[in-house]
Amino acid sequence: METFYIKRNDTSPAIRYALDPATVDLTGATVRFQMRARNGAMVLDAAAAIVTATGTPTVQYGWQALDTAAAGLFEAEFRVLYSNGTVETFPNQGFIVIRISEDVRPA
Repeated sequence: METFYIKRNDTSPAIRYALDPATVDLTGATVRFQMRARNGAMVLDAAAAIVTATGTPTVQYGWQALDTAAAGLFEAEFRVLYSNGTVETFPNQGFIVIRISEDVRPA
């Protein structure tokens, strides 16, 4: 399981994810980044960007101010809607673990 680390209230760095297998073709696709509290409710469902459509297909989500307002452990995935209407979720097994750490500023 891959873990992404960010501090509470930070909006950088963006989360970038290379899709596996490398044969995935994102031409004409749309992507969403979805995140939920660990084994809990969905807290984020937002449009993501396609960085590279072919070769090593890569997607990215740029954090917004409220996305990281709460510290804790979260589970995330990228959901691809291909141009032919089919859907595939990455990673295909498990989740990307997002750890939002406390910072020294008051909550």
